[in-house]
Amino acid sequence: MESRGWERCDFIFVSGDAYVDHPSFAAALISRVLEDAGFRVGIIPQPDWKNPASYTVLGRPKLGFLAGAGNMDSMVAHYTSAKKPRSDDAYSPGGKAGFRPDRAILKYVEGIRQAYKDIPVIIGGIEAGLRRFAHYDYWSDTVRRSVLLDSKADILVYGMGERAILEIARRLSQGEPVRGLQDVRGTCIRLSRRVVGAEIETPPDFSDAGRYVLLPGYEAVKGTDPVSLRALAEHFMLQKRNADPASAKLLAERNDGERWVVQNPPAYPLGTAELDHIYELPFTRKSHPMYDAAGGIPALGEVAFSLVSSRGCLGGCSFCAITFHQGRALTARSRGSLVREAETLTRLPGFKGYIHDAGGPTANFYTPPCARQEKGSFCPERECLYPKPCPKLKADHGPYLESLKALRQVKHVKKVFIRSGVRYDYPELDREHGKEFIEDLCRYHISGQLKVAPEHITENVLAAMGKGDGAIYRRFVRTYTDINRRLGLKQYLVPYFMSGHPGCRLEDAAELALFLKESRFIPDQVQDFYPTPGSLSTVMYRTGLDPRGMESIPVCRGGREKSIQRALLQFNREEGQALIREGLRSIGREDLIEKLGAAYRAK
Repeated sequence: MESRGWERCDFIFVSGDAYVDHPSFAAALISRVLEDAGFRVGIIPQPDWKNPASYTVLGRPKLGFLAGAGNMDSMVAHYTSAKKPRSDDAYSPGGKAGFRPDRAILKYVEGIRQAYKDIPVIIGGIEAGLRRFAHYDYWSDTVRRSVLLDSKADILVYGMGERAILEIARRLSQGEPVRGLQDVRGTCIRLSRRVVGAEIETPPDFSDAGRYVLLPGYEAVKGTDPVSLRALAEHFMLQKRNADPASAKLLAERNDGERWVVQNPPAYPLGTAELDHIYELPFTRKSHPMYDAAGGIPALGEVAFSLVSSRGCLGGCSFCAITFHQGRALTARSRGSLVREAETLTRLPGFKGYIHDAGGPTANFYTPPCARQEKGSFCPERECLYPKPCPKLKADHGPYLESLKALRQVKHVKKVFIRSGVRYDYPELDREHGKEFIEDLCRYHISGQLKVAPEHITENVLAAMGKGDGAIYRRFVRTYTDINRRLGLKQYLVPYFMSGHPGCRLEDAAELALFLKESRFIPDQVQDFYPTPGSLSTVMYRTGLDPRGMESIPVCRGGREKSIQRALLQFNREEGQALIREGLRSIGREDLIEKLGAAYRAK
């Protein structure tokens, strides 16, 4: 601030992550966007939340504080799916845990309010955005209120926040009071019945069905009785059906009498030119030098020489909250912008010729697949790929292939890897470029192995997950194997599988174990289902209902059954044999004990 001649900042961003000036880190991205618009932004990374003075180190900002828990929900960052504390944190100095609090948003807003009682506070990011309404909280096994109410922040920005935060900044700078910013797309506000001077200010009339959708209130969804559980499932589906920017209505949720959380319609996604512009802002792409002595920030190593090629995901997997955050509409970076950023990477210290990734939430979801998505919109009543691909969907890998080819031709680039995940069912829908994409993938963009995520193999579990039938994965395996054989390459598939997902019974876990045995693949790692805010699967876990049709669905909640399912997927491990025998006997499949046990003995 002194070197720039600033007496004070316009905004101060309080972040749960260490400060890394890279576009993959939310604090850096939003701060650079604000800086580009002419605002003065300071960053307080990982403050000492127990000391209010830690929020005063840059003084009082002119317009307000921004607060985010970081690139991960703080509870996910701190605890495994078994609720055991993690010993590491990739977004902290030296990868050590303990630099951010549990439920970081609540602690940060509390600290800011203690330091500056009347300052505007805007919260956002993954933790805030996925907890914007009443939500099931796995760690306390309760339904908690909106984090906007619990934190007492003024505005909550949900989704990708560039448009919303720029509008908020401009209006605050023009003198509008923060309580007057009630109509910004991509935000939630809190309203209540309150006394203003000699008058009583009341919330608007939420019964206007043409404008508002009234969600079941907090009192209606917090319980464990069947009526409350169904109300929570309906609550989620109303949010899901109002996620399209072009058709969404305002959502209103009542809490504690006359307190309301109101969600404005989502912001439209950035266009290609806008996305190009923000990713080419002057990021240093380094962590702050104050972390050097601790060994830097491990998370930077994963993305330092990577490119974000797109935003949005049309996959619709039930267990994933990306669509709840980024949305389903795809936006691609332009080829020229990706090439310019790649050229920047080649000039960075430590670059050895390898671009580690060129992808997005799903690498080969690159171009909008229909006319509606080209306008930044999507169908609110159906998914793009599930249960069957939409007839209007046109998969086209051509533009992505051309961008990858251009990146391979950048001087000093030896290889461009794709590590951000490939949707293996999508090339099958692209008759013109689908096989070409798999061939280029094998020839140029992997080294020895390709990671894919079939997640499961039985039809009822895949249906609960919102994924296509298992035959698609088997066809992809054959295609991948044939192409590598033809190219003379020895490259392997590394599939990821999940245990304990809603809908998965011990019978399904046993069937998956047989499939793995026949495939001669036993995963080193198995992902236990983790009920995190913002996903359809989490609502299934809480309610025992599939919200899409309100049918009952089996849920694996007990630690014993979860352990058995996991052991079945890793049936060659000695420590799991007793659990496998117990599980198979409980479902009357003693015939499989010898079959799977023989595989263990022959490992």
